Amino acid sequence: MQRPTIRAWFLVHKWTSIICTAFLLMLCLTGLPLIFHDEIDALTETAPRYGLPGVGSSGEAPGLRPLDEMLAKALAARPGEVPVFMAFDNDNPSMTITTAPRPDSPDSAMTIQLWDRSTGEATGAVDESGVMHFILQLHTDMFLGLPGMLFLGLMGLLFVAAIISGAVLYAPFMRKLDFGTLRTSRSTRLKWLDYHNLLGIVALAWMSVVGATGVINALATPIFAQWQTTELAEMVRAYDGKGAVPPERYGSIDKAMAAARKAVPGNNPQFIAFPGGDFSSKHHVAIFFQGATPLTERLLTPALVDAETGEFTDARAMPWYAQALFVSQPLHFGDYGGLPLKLLWAVLTLFTIIVLGSGLYLWLGKRRAGTDALVREVESGGTVVPAE
Repeated sequence: MQRPTIRAWFLVHKWTSIICTAFLLMLCLTGLPLIFHDEIDALTETAPRYGLPGVGSSGEAPGLRPLDEMLAKALAARPGEVPVFMAFDNDNPSMTITTAPRPDSPDSAMTIQLWDRSTGEATGAVDESGVMHFILQLHTDMFLGLPGMLFLGLMGLLFVAAIISGAVLYAPFMRKLDFGTLRTSRSTRLKWLDYHNLLGIVALAWMSVVGATGVINALATPIFAQWQTTELAEMVRAYDGKGAVPPERYGSIDKAMAAARKAVPGNNPQFIAFPGGDFSSKHHVAIFFQGATPLTERLLTPALVDAETGEFTDARAMPWYAQALFVSQPLHFGDYGGLPLKLLWAVLTLFTIIVLGSGLYLWLGKRRAGTDALVREVESGGTVVPAE
């Protein structure tokens, strides 16, 4: 690699790293507890005991209360509100019912109720005022909504560019050094430079995956908007020109579920989106099914059922860009392999924090050395060290 090429890659690595480091440190520090959010919730919340299975792919488990009954109870608990979502746990009869003043109400106006379908009793409400919710909101959009999500997505892109440019520079820099060399007996700068390079290359693949999935997750709102204007619009084309179905004319949810199950056999219902929200049309109940295997349970297929008549309209797999989002969300937090994978994710997150912190330290300390001197250091294979 010639000196002009090294210089160009060095400048890319330098400026992308400088711009995104502070935000990446925040994302790493907030991401650590989020990796273990299930375990933290289990320790801090009293989980109800269930004696029945949940909702499987073979149909409604015996002993579960009808969905219409559960919905009526949830609406009675929130007079004047309308249903927005119903979500299921396929391992136990726990379910959530989300209500709001209007179908298109903002998230802040929604109430999420917890219910046990085996008893028909309420088991509480989702508390979104706790520490974990604060951390999640900070990690997701910094309390800025869509602009915050897109900004963090941009920081993720810069992080990926910093990773790629750092990997490109690693080869010439280590040309005359053994892999894993730590020059701890030399200056503090060289010691931290070697730590920065070693941990960076060890965690290279993981940082690339987490950075890329973070960018995809930041695009969740535009992705669903694209699905609405293309795929969803095509599925409900026959209803163009018809007025929205008001909540008082909603038909049986159990009938809608039966029609959807018949159209999408062998899958488990994950959640129901009622008319007027972001995940359904103005005329339909959208029932989202997940695959019944560990490989397909992250991939969703929506089935649309006429909200008034309970007649099946259409079902089709989500487009590739939406499926990429569904796969990216659990991969970003290591939710695929249970506690062992989460522990690995935590260790690699700590590595990334050290890489980011050491990179910031190196930049602050080497501003006295010119860019040409630092480029010569890379070009020499790490043997020509700029003056401290």
